[in-house]
Amino acid sequence: QVQLVESGGGLVQPGGSLRLSCAASGGIFSLYTAGWYRQAPGKQREMVATITRYGTTVYTDSVKGRFTISRDNAKNTLSLQMNSLDEEDTAVYLCYGLGGYWGRGAQVTVSS
Repeated sequence: QVQLVESGGGLVQPGGSLRLSCAASGGIFSLYTAGWYRQAPGKQREMVATITRYGTTVYTDSVKGRFTISRDNAKNTLSLQMNSLDEEDTAVYLCYGLGGYWGRGAQVTVSS
C-alpha cells in the first residue's frame, strides 16, 4: 500500500522554526520528484518546494531563503526545514511523491 505520512507540524510563534518530515512507503521513493504543498483556509493549494530525484530544488518565491527541502532516498523520507516563519505560512502542509500520491497533511500554525 502506497503511503505518505507527514509529521512535525504544530504551533509556533512568528520568527520561529519547524521541521516537517514525510515518510514514504509502498513505492520506490527515489525514482520520483517529491514536494511540499500547502493549503490555507479559503485559498487554493500552492506548491511550496519540490525536489527531483537528482536533488534539484524549486521554491515558491515567498519561501526562498527561509525554507529548505531535502530528501533521504535511503530512508524514504522527505523533509522541509522552515525558518523565520510568518503568520502567512499558516496552512496544512501536504507531502507529494511516489509518482502522484499525497499525504493527509500536517497543520502548521504561526501565531503569537
